[in-house]
Amino acid sequence: MNKKISIRTMTIAAIFLITFLGSEKIRSIENTSAETKVDAVPKITRTDEKVIKKTLADDRLEVAANSPASTGDGLKNKNDLVHEDKRIIDGVPHISQLPELERGCEVTSLTMLLQSQGIAADKMTLAKQIHKLPFRDANYVRSNPYDGFVGDIYTFSNSGYGVYHGPVAKLAEKYLPGKIKDVTGQTIESVYSLIDSGSPVWVITNSTFAPLPESEFTVWDTNSGKVKITYNEHSVLIVGYDGESIFINDPLADKGYKSIPRNGFEQAWVQMGSQAIGVIK
Repeated sequence: MNKKISIRTMTIAAIFLITFLGSEKIRSIENTSAETKVDAVPKITRTDEKVIKKTLADDRLEVAANSPASTGDGLKNKNDLVHEDKRIIDGVPHISQLPELERGCEVTSLTMLLQSQGIAADKMTLAKQIHKLPFRDANYVRSNPYDGFVGDIYTFSNSGYGVYHGPVAKLAEKYLPGKIKDVTGQTIESVYSLIDSGSPVWVITNSTFAPLPESEFTVWDTNSGKVKITYNEHSVLIVGYDGESIFINDPLADKGYKSIPRNGFEQAWVQMGSQAIGVIK
């Protein structure tokens, strides 16, 4: 009796074991990838970070290009946007106007412009060659800086003022015939376009490089019409710019590539008649 029970128990156990193993085998066949899924997952490895630099100007240009207000080519405001980037013209020589030319900022800045183009110009030679006018004529009427250099270019001991773009461009033309570009009266973008092309830009500004109060200006009755002047008048050579600054070679500074705030400089430049001269590249 006990023997029969033992045999029956063993038989039941065997049947159970066979049934369990069989089901596990069937389960593995149904999901053949179960044991290989971990191997199938790609390994995650650390790689060097690749940085794609996209400037603010790029973003704004992209927006402008897709804007309904843009022109057909999508670049209506291109000139207003690209100047977030930094543009510097390397190798422009710096020349001081002192001590020989106390009022010679205009011809000294022109000298730097010409030398940057490989011309063997000299500030003292240009000071002799610039068209000059007396501070006052025989009738005691002041001369006009749009017509020539007014007064004494060499010393403050005698009366004098300076010279504006016309006579300077005319003198520059003698050294680079057909290559001088006078953009006076145009927008500041014309100045930046010249810089972008590789030409430094001669400009008229004031010695503070910021807009002046009206009290600093006066109107002269000259022998060729009225002209608004300030004794803070100054001339420098622009050699670069970025979104915040203008870089200049100032003939009154100790060294070149001086950085000054862009916004104030632009306002001062407009206030002085938007006068600028560059070279066609």
